[in-house]
Amino acid sequence: MTPEPLVVGPLTRTDFVRYQGASGDMNPIHHDEPWAKAAGFPAPIALGMFNAGLLATWATDWLGAENVRRYRMRFAEQVFPGDTLTCSGRIVRTYAEGDEHRADLELTATTQDGRVGVRGWMTFVVPEDLPVEPTEEPA
Repeated sequence: MTPEPLVVGPLTRTDFVRYQGASGDMNPIHHDEPWAKAAGFPAPIALGMFNAGLLATWATDWLGAENVRRYRMRFAEQVFPGDTLTCSGRIVRTYAEGDEHRADLELTATTQDGRVGVRGWMTFVVPEDLPVEPTEEPA
């Protein structure tokens, strides 16, 4: 029932700049190499919300943006140009709240070398006949 992961990348500075333009966050640490290096990074860093948005896209493509009830995230590691993000998750709990059938998900956006860029948690309303069950903890 869980969809295939969403794989995006390799990410480019152009990806970061496009997101910057859409978000209005033009901090040079996200596109200017000398600026990023002066701040102690090897290259410009992706905007955390760009990574979180990709993660939310994976979940909402599966269960529908109109069904989101909660979303929280935690930025964990920097993501750089050249990285590829794999966004995935699992259902950890299903339950009823009021007259809604809900599912809680744990999500991760992981780089090609295993760094977790973003962790997320989402709650969705799901139809009662949708076969969503908690999945086993990955081995």
